[in-house]
This record gives sequence, C-alpha cells and structure tokens, in this order.
Amino acid sequence: MATVDAPAGPRRRKFNTGFDKFSGLYLLALFIVVFGLWVPDQFLTTSTLHSVAAQQAVTGIVALAILIPLAAGLYDLSVGATASLCGITAVVMMNDHHWSPVAAIAFSIAVAVAIGCVNSFIVVKLGVNSFIATLGMGSILSATQVIVSHNAQPLPPTSTGWNNFTQTDFVGFQIVVLYLLIIAFVLWWLTAHTPDGRYLYAIGGNIEASRLSGVRIERYTGFALVTSATIAGVAGIMFCSLNGPSLNFGGTLLLPAFAAAFLGSTQLIPGRFNVWGTLLAIYVLAVGVQGLQLVSGASWLNEMFNGVALIIAVALSIQRSPSAQWQKIKARFGRGSSGGGEPDLAELPPEEVAAPAATAGSQAGSRPS
Repeated sequence: MATVDAPAGPRRRKFNTGFDKFSGLYLLALFIVVFGLWVPDQFLTTSTLHSVAAQQAVTGIVALAILIPLAAGLYDLSVGATASLCGITAVVMMNDHHWSPVAAIAFSIAVAVAIGCVNSFIVVKLGVNSFIATLGMGSILSATQVIVSHNAQPLPPTSTGWNNFTQTDFVGFQIVVLYLLIIAFVLWWLTAHTPDGRYLYAIGGNIEASRLSGVRIERYTGFALVTSATIAGVAGIMFCSLNGPSLNFGGTLLLPAFAAAFLGSTQLIPGRFNVWGTLLAIYVLAVGVQGLQLVSGASWLNEMFNGVALIIAVALSIQRSPSAQWQKIKARFGRGSSGGGEPDLAELPPEEVAAPAATAGSQAGSRPS
C-alpha cells in the first residue's frame, strides 16, 4: 500500500553567524584580544575607549552622510570640503561677527543645505556625473573656505555654549557620541523602514528599472545629495567644537569615511550599504589603528591602514553586490537548462537569493504618488 508523505512544514530560518556577515565583529574581537595582550596597560583602559568613541564620532557622521548617495548609486566627494567650510564658517561668525553659537550653527547648516542644492542642480538638471560634479564642488568649496577664513587659522571661540555643544559628558562619553547614534537611528529608519529608503536602494540597484516602475529618479537623487551635504555640514561644525577649528580637517575625514561605508556594505547585510554595518566598520578600523599606534607609535599608520581598508572593502563590496551575485547565479544555472531562461529561484539556497531578491523587492514596491 502506497504511503503519502506528510507535507513538510515551514523551514525554520537559521540565524547566520558566518564570517560573510559578521567578519567585522570577529575582526574587532581579534584586535581587542591581540592588543589587549600586547599593550594591556595602554589599550585596555576606559580613557582609550572614550577617546576612540569620541574621536571617531565625527568620522562616523561623515560616513553616514556618504552612505545616502551611495545607496542611490551616487558619489559625493565634496563632503569633506563641505564639513570644513561649514565648521570654519560657524567659527568665523562667532569670532568676527559676534554671533551666538545657536545663530552661527544655524547659519552654517543653511550653508550646507545650499551646497547640497547646488550639487543636486548640477547632477539632476545639468546631467553631470555625480563623481565629477562633487569633485569639482569640493575644489570650489576649498577655495571659498580660503576666502571666508582669510587664509588664516581661526582662534577657537571662547563661548561656553560652543564648547558644551560636543564636549558635555553623557553616561561617561562625550555627547558627540550620542549625536552619532541619533543620526544613525534616523537614517536607519529612513533607509530600512520607509518607502523613500526602498526607492533609494532601487535606484542604486537598477536606475532604468526604477524609472520604468514610476520612481521619481530626480526627486530622490536630489534628496540624497542634499541630505549628504547637510549631514556633512553638521559633522564639520561638531569637529570644530570638539577639536578646535582647522583649515584642512575635511580632507582627512574623506578616506576613512569612504572606507567605512564600503566595508560596512560587506557587514550585516552583505551587498547593501547599511547604517549599522558602516558604524561597525568605523570602529573596527579605529580600534585597529589605535592598537597599531600604541604598539609602534608611527604617525603614518592611520593613512596606510585606511587606504588598504578602502581598497579591500571596495573589492569585497563589488563581489558581494546584488548584481554580482545575480550574475553568478545565472552563470551557475544557465548552462544545461532546458528552457534557457532565468533560473528558478525556488531551487536556490536562501543565502544566494537574498541579495538579488532584496533588490527586486525594492524595485517592485508601490509607485510613489
């Protein structure tokens, strides 16, 4: 007598703790163990923890600013110059024109918004490639900063409110760390839980498919560039409040921010620029640099470490991008198939379908009104 197999119940989705998603956490743990054993008196201290957390907060904010355009397939290379100009503008307004810290900060943020609008106009309306447009804008902003500062290093403002803006303690850490977490939470909610975030990822995944689906490409492209410039301007103001004004700090933020954004795209949600992966990457890189500097004392380690990390991160992000995975899937199932069409996703392991399906889901969302 033939037996009928009972229908299989839904498979439980196992939590993936593999190296492909959480390599940053494993690398962070390795750094802590190695440097904790090597220089425990210097590395395993609360002062080192607080120092790394506060010093990397501004870089983390700049990385989050970069993340929004990257999600839409754009580059904003002007974030460093934007941060520098906005920070110096706030200082000059207080020192030379005796503005209050609140008024100077508000004016500098307005400058950042204006920079984002100009970037948006050049990219969206004039059709200039975002890489070229923002690279040129960065040069223009650097020249503008020379005019604003009269090519002289401004003195730190003496206002207590200005210093307390970033240097007030919050549960043992400087409050700038709290600002980073707030901005990260807002951007995470925007990108992961709103239609706007899905549209940004859809544009970055396939701009033509998004256009045919009814997504307003120009609207979201402009939004990404304005948001990027605004967050970068805020980061520049925080840097000058935390560390004092500097004429060239913006350029030093650009490389580690891009390294963190690309390395973050290989973490937690491989193949997608994401907020928490970016923050994880920021502090993994920071802990590695801090440990090496404590061991060797070499001043060139920061640039060397971030440069190597950027190259490796970009290579990994390309290999793990949805489009790359999709091409591998088609190559794997394309040969020998009788129909010669697209592979049957039901036959593939969930981890291989995750990234392409996520992109497809973003593009198949409801059309904007």
